Amino acid sequence: MAPLADWRTRLADYIEGEAKPREKFGHQPRLYALTQAIGASGTYDDDIVYAAVWLHDLGVFTGHRPEDPEALARWDNTAYAIDCTPGLLKTFGFPPEKIAAVCECIRTHLPAFSPATLEATILRDADILEQLGAIGIARTLCKTGRDTRFATFTAAAQSLQTALDRLPQLITLPESRAMAEPRIKAHQRFLAALSDESDGRLF
Repeated sequence: MAPLADWRTRLADYIEGEAKPREKFGHQPRLYALTQAIGASGTYDDDIVYAAVWLHDLGVFTGHRPEDPEALARWDNTAYAIDCTPGLLKTFGFPPEKIAAVCECIRTHLPAFSPATLEATILRDADILEQLGAIGIARTLCKTGRDTRFATFTAAAQSLQTALDRLPQLITLPESRAMAEPRIKAHQRFLAALSDESDGRLF
C-alpha cells in the first residue's frame, strides 16, 4: 500500500490539475481545514474525510460536466463524483476498505441529506459553512454572468438570501454551529448593505 502522504499528495495534485475554473480549487483546502476544526475534539477517520473533501465536487469542474446548457441543467454532479471515486482512489493507493465510506460521504454532503456517519456529518457541516459569510459570498458572486443560475447580480443576491434563510438551521454539530455565527453575521451585513446601496436598482 502506498504511504499515507503519497496518496494524499497524489489526490490533491490531481484535483489541482482538474479544478476549472481556477478559483474552484480553493474550496478543497479550505474545506479540509474546516473539517479538521470541526472534528478536533472527536474521533473520526480522517482518511475518509480527506478523500471525500477532495473528490466531492469533481463533477462541477469544466471538463467533467456537460457544456450544453440543457444537459448541464439535468447534470447530477454528485453521482458523477461517486462513479469516479473508487477508480481514482485505487489508482492513488487509498485503503480500499474505506472507499465505500468515502462514497457515502460524497452522497450525503449536500444540505438536503441527513448523513449517517460522523465523517459524513463533518463534511456536510463544513460544506455548509463554505456557503456562508465572506467566502460564501465570494463563491457566489464570482459566478455572476457565467453560471446559468446567476445571470444577474439580482439572481446572485437572491441565492445568497436563500442560503442565509435555509442553511444555518441545517448545521448539525455544536462545533460547526459556533463556527457559523460570525459567518452568518457577515452574510447578514453584506446583504443589508447591498440592499441599502442598490436602492432597488440592483441588476
